[in-house]
Amino acid sequence: MLLLFHHMVYFLHFDFQVRSKLESLDGIVPPTNGFFISSTGMKNVWLSMEHQAILWCNQLVVQVSHTLLSLIESKTGQPFPEANKRLAVFARMLRSGIPQSFNWMSSYRSKNATGSQVHTLSSCPNNVHWNDDGLDRDLYIQTTTMTVLAMDGRRRWLDIHKLGSDGKGHFMFVTNLAPCFGIRLHLWPDKGKSASEMAASKRVLEVTSKLVQIPSGPAPRQIEPGSQTEQAPPSAVLWLSPEDMHGFRFLTVSVAPRPTISGRPPPAASMAVGQFFNPDDGKRDLSAQFMLLSTHSQKELLLKEDHPLALNLSFTVSLGLLPISLSLTTTGCGIQRSGLLAEEAGDMENSRLCKLRCFPPIALAWDHTAGLHILPNLFSETIMVDSSPALWSSTQGSEKTTIMLLVDPHCSYKARIAVSETSAASRFLLLYSSQIVGFSFAAIFFALMRQAHAWDLDLPMPSMLVAVESNLRIPWPFLLLGFVPILFSLFISLLKSQPLPPLASFAFVSTICYVFANGSVILLVLVSQLVFYGVAIIHVFIKSRWQECEGNICLAFLHWFINLSSGFFSLRVMRVLRVNPLLVTALAAITLGCIVHPALGLFILILSHALCCHNALCSNARMKELLDFKDVGNERSQQFASKHDAGLNQNIQLEENSSSSPDSSRSFGDTQLETFHHRHGLLILHLLATLMFVPSFVAWLQRIGMGHSLPWFLDSALCIGVILHGILNSKPEFISMFSFPEICGKEVRLDFIYLLAGYYSYVAGLGLVPYRVFYAMAAIGFISCALRILYRRSREKGEPRFGRKKRSHRH
Repeated sequence: MLLLFHHMVYFLHFDFQVRSKLESLDGIVPPTNGFFISSTGMKNVWLSMEHQAILWCNQLVVQVSHTLLSLIESKTGQPFPEANKRLAVFARMLRSGIPQSFNWMSSYRSKNATGSQVHTLSSCPNNVHWNDDGLDRDLYIQTTTMTVLAMDGRRRWLDIHKLGSDGKGHFMFVTNLAPCFGIRLHLWPDKGKSASEMAASKRVLEVTSKLVQIPSGPAPRQIEPGSQTEQAPPSAVLWLSPEDMHGFRFLTVSVAPRPTISGRPPPAASMAVGQFFNPDDGKRDLSAQFMLLSTHSQKELLLKEDHPLALNLSFTVSLGLLPISLSLTTTGCGIQRSGLLAEEAGDMENSRLCKLRCFPPIALAWDHTAGLHILPNLFSETIMVDSSPALWSSTQGSEKTTIMLLVDPHCSYKARIAVSETSAASRFLLLYSSQIVGFSFAAIFFALMRQAHAWDLDLPMPSMLVAVESNLRIPWPFLLLGFVPILFSLFISLLKSQPLPPLASFAFVSTICYVFANGSVILLVLVSQLVFYGVAIIHVFIKSRWQECEGNICLAFLHWFINLSSGFFSLRVMRVLRVNPLLVTALAAITLGCIVHPALGLFILILSHALCCHNALCSNARMKELLDFKDVGNERSQQFASKHDAGLNQNIQLEENSSSSPDSSRSFGDTQLETFHHRHGLLILHLLATLMFVPSFVAWLQRIGMGHSLPWFLDSALCIGVILHGILNSKPEFISMFSFPEICGKEVRLDFIYLLAGYYSYVAGLGLVPYRVFYAMAAIGFISCALRILYRRSREKGEPRFGRKKRSHRH
């Protein structure tokens, strides 16, 4: 617990935000020595750790300080030596009693060494004195609902057997009076005569300590004594189950007399409402279908007068995934009996009277992961809990959220429930962004697998757009690529003896994330492809017009400058760079990635991919333009085509000679298009990899003036592997060189390696560790390097060629 407080104090002094998943001490501190608690469920804090709710800082420090002081034993001046006593102090001072009282934490209650519950009932302090009221001042409640509207110094008697019949064996009580000082509750085995008998009788059980605090809204203003304008909000709640009242006949609610001290302002309005009720009457199970349909039209729940004080709304989908907008409107409070017409139930006078009679509703939201959230004065609110449902690490029950509504039974309400679309979309991206990133890499690997497979089968290589779209084809591609990894992750959980996540929600949300990741990759591929095609068309258009204007005198100076610059490019160094562009790219990228930052090395690799894609498209566009001009038969076009042939002859002569196709020019165009498709896939893959280094690169830029340090060895090694993957697989012909010896009678090709890399990336996304995709890319790069070395050695020794022969481009 001191470790937890150390981290709390640390975050108080530095403006950091930490997700609740990272705050948990699960696996670090055993349950017998500590517990997890959210600031939203901490007594006297009741606020989340968001920057917008910065007021929690001071309240949390005060509460923690009081807790640490309570660890000191008054007699010795030293902390309690027993761990169970220290744990009891922490639980009593920090944790709200609401989850235990409402049986929401039955499996998480802290127990001491003997197995008994840490929380025990205790009587009020001895310094609290009450007057000895006679029976003539007592009130006998004959209805299941009782109300206290003032501090009248009376005691209410409730017959448990009579009022708790017909299944209404539970008692709920809310009040804004201070426990012990303003109100006390006792259980009696039989009827007593005076308050002095309560102290003398050991058979009378005081349950005032079971009143648990809840945050209350601002108290209603009183301009003058007695001028109350609305009902006060509750500040404490009590729930007694039939087990708690077993063996007792009566329940008494004693209210202290109104304090009358001269010179002090009048006390705030007092209220207390209690009710015997059946929990099943107020239970509502809201299914996933109900929540999804509420996105189109609000769903309404009508609560008539004399409804249960506690309404239990159970959502089958966590509000951490689908936040809801909940509004409560008062439609009546029994004032029709006073002469008002039913049609006037919504007018201003009705609203004023209902505010005077009905206490403001309260929502208690309980989530298995996020804990307790309390929303006082609830009339219209977007309810959201900070939980992470449907993850691989989630446990059973984490996909549900329970909301307990405390509403005045004297009044009728109309509740409107609707899923907040904007909040749901933002929560989905926030919760599952890591998962979507891992799935995006998996989608790209699957697309590269299809391209490599098509090349091995001597089929036209599909574009990245077509390859990614094929990942979503139903049934087999989608099931094999999108659902099999989910089953594999469950198998891993069984092998590690880990608890299985909720299967339905886990599979459904993971599938949605996979579809969303494929859609995001398709959008990225489409945008980049349009950019490449647009730039290539503009480039070819400008170059063709440039060749038409070669004889223009106005451009003589520009021609002279180009001829002068061509002399620079004819130098030996530049010739070497032009002959070995891959070697230069690899050296520059590895140097920057290992010495400066990995993002810079990957940026060089992306530039190389982009230039290759542009050159391939420009060559393909020029070839198609040449063929179009030859087919037209126009004299002017033929002249331009002859000039164009002369310019292209040097570039395409080698390709025409190496092609076995009867139509050499058509085969060259198809080859350039396949080169574009192949390099475009590598560009998208390495672009996402570079984007993952952007946060680290921004932090590195901020530290430039603070000294330089080399990148971590692991980052540099992974960067080298990714660069090798991009360089050694930059051409489609290199796919044929990637071949393992036969394993189990089948040759292992690059398409199978891409399939394994896609599965690995998928599982990494499920585990919320998308950075592990670098391991897969680096492994492919190092394997490609090793196979290339083996390929060259086998060719130098004259051994049978390692890998397949380069396929022809006949389509």
